[in-house]
Amino acid sequence: MFVDEAIIHVKAGDGGNGCVSFRREKYIPKGGPDGGDGGNGGSVIFVADAGKDTLLDFAGKHHWRAERGEAGQGKKMYGHGGADLVINVPCGTLIYDQEHHTLLADLDVPDKRITICRGGKGGRGNFHFRTPVNQAPRYAEPGTEGGERLLKLELKLIADVGLVGMPNAGKSTLLRAVSAARPKVADYPFTTLDPQLGIVDLIGDRRMVFADIPGLIEGAQHGAGLGHAFLRHIERTHCIVHLLDLYPPDNSDPADNYRTIRAELEAFSPVLATKREIIAANKMDLAIDDEALAKLRADLGGKTVHAISGVSRQGVEPLLELIWKMVLELRAEAPVVSVKP
Repeated sequence: MFVDEAIIHVKAGDGGNGCVSFRREKYIPKGGPDGGDGGNGGSVIFVADAGKDTLLDFAGKHHWRAERGEAGQGKKMYGHGGADLVINVPCGTLIYDQEHHTLLADLDVPDKRITICRGGKGGRGNFHFRTPVNQAPRYAEPGTEGGERLLKLELKLIADVGLVGMPNAGKSTLLRAVSAARPKVADYPFTTLDPQLGIVDLIGDRRMVFADIPGLIEGAQHGAGLGHAFLRHIERTHCIVHLLDLYPPDNSDPADNYRTIRAELEAFSPVLATKREIIAANKMDLAIDDEALAKLRADLGGKTVHAISGVSRQGVEPLLELIWKMVLELRAEAPVVSVKP
């Protein structure tokens, strides 16, 4: 089950109370105050885990709480500090403050971590409050409360290339042809219901990650079909591959389908609208001549259109080389992100 959104409540541990205590030992009258400090509460820490790819862990658990600190004890004994609550989330998780609608963290790099709520501070015992005037203080500090927040977690998959297109354009077929991923393929629309990732290995230890998202239709921005919420999973990609069905089963015009998808991308995000793209005309294995391909190129105003077939792999290898060249170029332009331990 693929889950890419969750709303949870997190609470750091409260600090332990300081202790009011007096030394009581044989032959030592009026031993004085010896109350120990309370322990600090545990903090709530989020960590990007490369081994996770969904927010399923949060689907049935909405409250997350770190341990509170123990109270101090006599003989100046400190209370035990509460353990931090470390929450592992997939790489690419955005953490928002739900109440204030602000972005708190973007865990886009493996092992990146952020402390969302700090634990409360333990209170001081009465040992700290002794003075020449007040040699037997009968009060101690209470521990402070740990922070708490209502959070919205939103997952954006991290990939190099995003595959977009109409339903049944052949995105899943292409992903199966170039990677070990096995998305569902069938002869009806919307066979892909969740985003799929596939690793494409090329000769020479070259590797790219492809993201296949559910097909888009006109009006997806208003909820038509599966909507366009899945588009956020390709916002992080370096480029997109726009796959067009050269022979749509509904006899629609491939050029019109291209313009429809472009309109949906622009309506969803200006980031996607400006992202570099490669246009590929799929299902060339059904072509008798080049008439349909030539018409598509003319209708798109001379845009470069690469002819491929995901089934027969016609034109797939040159397409992958072109994608790799673009990805390598865009990777070099991307800012370097360092992760503090």
